[in-house]
Amino acid sequence: MSPNRRDFIKFVVSGAVAAGCPIDRSVLAAGQPSAPPAVEGEDNLICHQVRDGKIFSRPPASARHDVVIVGGGVSGLTAAYLLRQRDFLLLEKEPHWGGNSYLMDYQGNAYATGGAFLEKSEIAYEFAQQIGLQPLPINNWDGSIIKGEFIPDTWGEGLAKLPYSASVREGFKKFRKDILAINVERRSKELYGVPFTDFMKGYPEEIKQWWDTYGPSNWGAVSEETAAALGISTLQEMAIENRQDERYTWPGGLGAISKKLSELLHSEFADRMHNGATTIAVVPARNGVQVTYMQGNELKSVAAKAVIMATPKFITRRIVEGLPEKQSEAMRQMRYIPYPVVNLIFDKPVFKQGYDTWCPGNSFTDFIVADWVVQKQPGYQQKANILTCYTPLREAERGYLLTESSAREVAVKVLSDFQKLFPGSDVAPLEVHIYRRGHPMFMSTPGLFTEVQPLARRAMDRVFFANTDSEGPLSTTAGGIAAARRAVKQAERRLAGKPALKETAVVA
Repeated sequence: MSPNRRDFIKFVVSGAVAAGCPIDRSVLAAGQPSAPPAVEGEDNLICHQVRDGKIFSRPPASARHDVVIVGGGVSGLTAAYLLRQRDFLLLEKEPHWGGNSYLMDYQGNAYATGGAFLEKSEIAYEFAQQIGLQPLPINNWDGSIIKGEFIPDTWGEGLAKLPYSASVREGFKKFRKDILAINVERRSKELYGVPFTDFMKGYPEEIKQWWDTYGPSNWGAVSEETAAALGISTLQEMAIENRQDERYTWPGGLGAISKKLSELLHSEFADRMHNGATTIAVVPARNGVQVTYMQGNELKSVAAKAVIMATPKFITRRIVEGLPEKQSEAMRQMRYIPYPVVNLIFDKPVFKQGYDTWCPGNSFTDFIVADWVVQKQPGYQQKANILTCYTPLREAERGYLLTESSAREVAVKVLSDFQKLFPGSDVAPLEVHIYRRGHPMFMSTPGLFTEVQPLARRAMDRVFFANTDSEGPLSTTAGGIAAARRAVKQAERRLAGKPALKETAVVA
């Protein structure tokens, strides 16, 4: 497609670059502010004012609650749902609920900006049913597009069809056979502490290229930065004999869960759910916790008997006062990738061979068909073919998401690569939507699951830690729900005057 033709395509850039930013509690001064700060434009403005040294006050508490939940992603929403019988307050910095599982809509067509699917074995499957959502089966093993060819079921029957030389195809088969022979459970401690590349030596480089595509999209890391146990167990799940695809989703991906939760909560507790509320400080005391946040032009403080931090740890460690040094250091060690998602919206069918298709060697890792699970439902009529391109970046590339112009360049590159992907893909979309996130997914690096996360999520006296980065080894909606359940259980024990539960052992 020529640059001139591309000029007529509408590009839409949305999403905050960061869910928060460095907060230095030393800039919080006692007393009332002489004048409220001007708050306008981007959601990160308050954070940037604090970062740049602006002095904010910490006013006295104007209200008291049983539990304050900081963060309105799926983990915070789940915590609120589980605490419906309590006097809770839910604070979310963004103008919408859902965090990294956020559903968007184009003329009645839902599409994802984050989490795509869940497994039947995950607690998210059971939880979705509990809140009134019926998961829809995907029933399609992941394919790949390599050298312009679509290869269905890449690590199953597709291995014999890879458009490589015979020696490379044999290398893929041998790699699969050797990986299947590894006992991950028996060697768990060892395998979670070494990189996946330790098991790629002597195999064709095309294998690493494929996993360097798969890893960043699923757990935020290329092969040399991936805990070996994660890559090995993932391939074993893909290649097991007589396997069945037990993945499920909805149009719009896992944003359907956060959307449903927000609707259920808002119908009854709208006055306890505050959007556009940027938390500035969480200060534990003997008899409670004070939470200070900015909403609109007003700085507010509330008191709570307990607080659940459903925010990423790189934010949490900067706003929770009194974190033990080792716990703060564990949170600091956690790394996050920038992860924009680009949706290509077409007015006619462009691709329908598979649900999730991997594209090694491109600016995006994979793309999913937004309405895959409803295409065959009786009476369904496709209004738009929306392809969701997952586009994880390296840490050093975070700056590309800071401005709309540079974020648009990312989307242009994705579109350009897609239009060269396979015969018939050189089609002009109606619109290109890029949803940018600066730090949404933690990197599952060696040692993170077994050493860092257990320490990072350790409960304080009245402060408890949720969010998807509290559980591992993958950043998932299920992890966010599990973290919320654990944090709520800990908070309920504290509210009942019982001693805190000890950290349970890590189980792979």
